[in-house]
Amino acid sequence: MRKSPHTLPWLDANDAFPLVDTAWGESDPAPGLLAAGRTLNVPTLLQAYALGIFPWFGVGQPVLWWSPDPRMVLRTKDFRLHRSLRKSIGHFRETPGHDIRFDTAFAQVIGACANTPRAGQAGTWIVPDMVQAYIALHGAGHAHSVETWIDGELAGGLYCVNIGGMVFGESMFAHRTDASKLALAALVAFCRAQGLTMIDCQQNTRHLASLGAAEIPRAQFVAQVASSATQTPPSWEFEPLYWNQLLTLEFRTT
Repeated sequence: MRKSPHTLPWLDANDAFPLVDTAWGESDPAPGLLAAGRTLNVPTLLQAYALGIFPWFGVGQPVLWWSPDPRMVLRTKDFRLHRSLRKSIGHFRETPGHDIRFDTAFAQVIGACANTPRAGQAGTWIVPDMVQAYIALHGAGHAHSVETWIDGELAGGLYCVNIGGMVFGESMFAHRTDASKLALAALVAFCRAQGLTMIDCQQNTRHLASLGAAEIPRAQFVAQVASSATQTPPSWEFEPLYWNQLLTLEFRTT
C-alpha cells in the first residue's frame, strides 16, 4: 500500500481496504474519502459494499473509495408518502400499460442515469468504467434495476446494489413526471414486503430528506450492513400487491 498526497492510501490490486474510520474528516479536502486505486471488478465491489464503502469518481480520476460519516439512509418504515405521490401511485396502478418491472432493462437504466444532468455538476460520476462494472455486478446477481414503464416505454427508474438483506441505492432518472419517485416508492414497498429495513442513500440531499431519509453515524451504519449482509437475499420480483405496503395509515401523507 502506497501513500498519495494528503495521506490518502493508494491501493494496489491485492491490498485490503483501510478501516472506514480512517477516512478523511471534516478538516480534510474531501470528507469521507477513504482510498484510491484497485479495480472495479465484482469481488472488489462486493467487498467494498460489505464494509460500508462505495466508489465515486469522475472522468480522468483513479477509482476513489468513500465512506462518509454520517451516512444518509432511508429506513423503510420512515418513508414519507406525500399526498401528491399517493395520487400518482393510484393513477399509475389503475392505468393499463403502466408497470413496475425489475431487472428487465438494467443497461438502459444505468445508461439513462449516467446521461441525466445533475444540478451543480458539470458532468457525471457514472463514467463508462462504472457503467461496465455495475453491468457485471448485475450479471452476477447483485445489482438491480427498478423500472417505471409507461405506455410500453421506460419512463424512469433507479439502480441499486443488494447484499443479503441490505440495499444500497445508487442513482435514478426520470423522463416522465414522477417516474423516478414511483420507482423509489416501489423499491420501498418491495423492501417492506421482503422485511428489508434500510436503504443506503450515501449522502444527504434535500430531496431524500423530504422522503424520510436521515443521517446516522457511520459506525451504526457499518454495524447494520455487517448484520444484514449475512441474511438471505430476496427474490427480485415486483408484485402489484406490494403497493399496499405503502397505502396504509402509518405513513404520513403530508
